[in-house]
Amino acid sequence: MPFANFKVPAGTITAEQKEKIITRTTDLYAEIYGEQARPTTVVLVDEVVDGGWGVAGNVLTLAKIQAMASGQEQSD
Repeated sequence: MPFANFKVPAGTITAEQKEKIITRTTDLYAEIYGEQARPTTVVLVDEVVDGGWGVAGNVLTLAKIQAMASGQEQSD
């Protein structure tokens, strides 16, 4: 059974975007493993609470992610 688990910051994607992730991932597995994989493909999209993850030893928050996306630095 193909399985994919996406972790995203809470509140950063819409229901439609989650559906797109699930649909495209399922399509990709079916392309790789054949259509017989489609009915058993499991895709989870988990929303991680604000501040519940980090990169390079730094806790990430939605505000920090938005600042990075806009090219700004944010101090703590």
